[in-house]
Amino acid sequence: MELFLTLVSGIAWTVVYAEAIRLGLRQRTYAMPVAALALNFAWETTYAVNEFRGGVSPQGVVNVVWALADVVIVYTFFRFGRAELPGFVTRPLFAAWGALVFGSAFAVQWLFLAHFGAHDASRYAAFLQNLLMSGLFIALFAGRGGARGQSLVIAVAKWLGTLAPTLLFGVMEDAPFILGLGLLCGVFDLAYIALLVHGRARGTGADVRSLPVPSR
Repeated sequence: MELFLTLVSGIAWTVVYAEAIRLGLRQRTYAMPVAALALNFAWETTYAVNEFRGGVSPQGVVNVVWALADVVIVYTFFRFGRAELPGFVTRPLFAAWGALVFGSAFAVQWLFLAHFGAHDASRYAAFLQNLLMSGLFIALFAGRGGARGQSLVIAVAKWLGTLAPTLLFGVMEDAPFILGLGLLCGVFDLAYIALLVHGRARGTGADVRSLPVPSR
């Protein structure tokens, strides 16, 4: 069961990343909120290295696949993200801000690792940043006034990709903190799915080609 849930999570999140890459390149935007993207990229690279110190493992392989996919999503952020910001944000300022965000994300992951140790830090950090991502996806929809750079594929796959480790770590390993965070993620993820469905029905997400795309 542990291997099954690990694979479900790995496949579902890989779908999230693949769809985010597709949408980002097609619509010339980034398809994951930048704070969550930075934390995810830092988590995946940190724990890919940590996992492989003890030999090859399914989670280690999954982490490497996720990190490689995130490299492309990070590219879409730095390539297209400036267009989402006000005109006074110059390219050097945007690059410096992006470097600060990603550098801070690595610092946060390493602080978790130093304080809690690899076993607890990997779980606590993953679920906390997952909850942050769930809320930020809703904010992304609101900020863009629709579903540009977003899709039900991402929303549903994220929900399933979070549900699997919630069952694995929260239920099977009897960790109430993880279970609580996972359930909160589920609430936000289902709300985001409902928002996308409602937006599609009202036309705010039915056809992204009808939405304005920044040109700066």
